[in-house]
Amino acid sequence: MSGAKDPGSPGGAAAGRDVPAIELVGATKRFRTPSGGLHTAVRDLHLTVRQGEFVAVVGPTGCGKSTTLTLVSGLEEPSEGEVRVQGGPVAGIGTQVGFVFQQDAVFPWRTVLSNVTAGPRFRGVPAAEARERARDWLARVGLAAFEDRYPHQLSGGMRKRVALAQTLVNDPRILLMDEPFSALDVQTRALVSDQLLELWSGTGASVVFVTHDLEEAIALADRVVVMTAGPATVKQVFDIDLPRPRTVEAVRLEPRFIETYREIWASLGEEVRITRERGAGSAA
Repeated sequence: MSGAKDPGSPGGAAAGRDVPAIELVGATKRFRTPSGGLHTAVRDLHLTVRQGEFVAVVGPTGCGKSTTLTLVSGLEEPSEGEVRVQGGPVAGIGTQVGFVFQQDAVFPWRTVLSNVTAGPRFRGVPAAEARERARDWLARVGLAAFEDRYPHQLSGGMRKRVALAQTLVNDPRILLMDEPFSALDVQTRALVSDQLLELWSGTGASVVFVTHDLEEAIALADRVVVMTAGPATVKQVFDIDLPRPRTVEAVRLEPRFIETYREIWASLGEEVRITRERGAGSAA
């Protein structure tokens, strides 16, 4: 059965043998509002992600989940506290971090092959090698026959697979994913999720996956992090002890999946209710 831990707990002897992939230590982020005030997006975040671990982050809408990813990626700096990647402080956008966004980040004027080749070429990889690597990843995501197509000629699920190949071709040590499958239909979402698990299992990368879908979080992750109502901090961290390898549809039928869902929802649901009550109070 899953179990709640203290926020940020490394949670296992393996973590002590390796430098954590990601550490947030008392991280807080404030933004200046148009009126000149300060908005606190996240506060006093303490979280550790181990090497090769898949961590899903859930929380109420607008609580600061995406801001957490931008701090890890280097797109934003913390107002207070520290963010470390592979043992060192985050100082700008690093080459060891890949980011898959909610909206497709493909170039509409480039072919599928050109899109996947772009990252290695930007990093100085020779053209022939970059094309070889891109074709390898397109084959892994099942799009080898579509390398000459343009994004508008692909389905939503195919574009998402291009985005995965576009990111993984750069061999990131850290993979950040911000609700990447939310626009897909249920069947396509399950298929792409299964493909993500298959691809990730061979990379050794650490994943932080933000989602509003608790079922998706449990089906994919080694641990699920529950964030509080905004400004977010870590409320609880739950181990997911469902066996791997997994397929999303099959694992949802496991009795332990249902038990785990109920346990995590008891924590998450409180924060969702707080957020709704705040919204109703503001509208009144």
